[in-house]
Amino acid sequence: MTIKPEALNCPNCAAAVSSDKTQCAFCRSRLKTVGCPSCLGLMFLGSKFCSHCGVKTASVEAMAGEKDGDCPRCRIRLETLEIDTTHIRECMRCGGFWASVDTFERLCADKEQQSAVISFIGSEAHPHAHPAVIQYVPCPDCGELMNRSNFARSSGVIIDLCKQHGVWFDADELPKIIDFINGGGLSRARAKERIDIEDQRRRLRDEQRRQTTQDQRYGLKPNWDEDDRSMIGKFVRQLFD
Repeated sequence: MTIKPEALNCPNCAAAVSSDKTQCAFCRSRLKTVGCPSCLGLMFLGSKFCSHCGVKTASVEAMAGEKDGDCPRCRIRLETLEIDTTHIRECMRCGGFWASVDTFERLCADKEQQSAVISFIGSEAHPHAHPAVIQYVPCPDCGELMNRSNFARSSGVIIDLCKQHGVWFDADELPKIIDFINGGGLSRARAKERIDIEDQRRRLRDEQRRQTTQDQRYGLKPNWDEDDRSMIGKFVRQLFD
């Protein structure tokens, strides 16, 4: 679907600017088009009010960050944004996003924040998105190469993860993950994980009974409890490695 350009006002000098422009011709401010959180009408990031419905839109603001970091793909400075109460960093060239571990955990659990982020990102494919290729990229915070992981092991969305600092989403990946969560995918993945743990415990109990029977046959004293707890503990920890 093609969005027809429309006349908007620059949030810095109030000059009329076409919505498809990325810079104001009068004050030279950089411009980014976003959707109004209320009516989804087009507006420029930083506008205090939506020109369509009049709602106050201070919930989406650009923030000055001391450690914005660089885009792991484009190698340009990320821009820190506050979308409602969600702090996230965006690459203005490719449309990728960087979220801290805490931010991503809250986003997965908070439907209101998911809605706010989707309203900001939109559903259109980013024109400068990087092609989906297998490539390990550096963490914007520490510079170490990140791991690649299938989110929730079943979403089909491969994200780049630094366990200490956060998650990188290429353009279009974050909306797909939010759709996956809203469709019950995360709940199904957690239920499957619990089933897998119970299956492992059942196998351990079966092995315990078999070993106890064998020890009794040869007059050996069972010493399974410690090993049982150790094996289960190792298995659970592997889920978070």
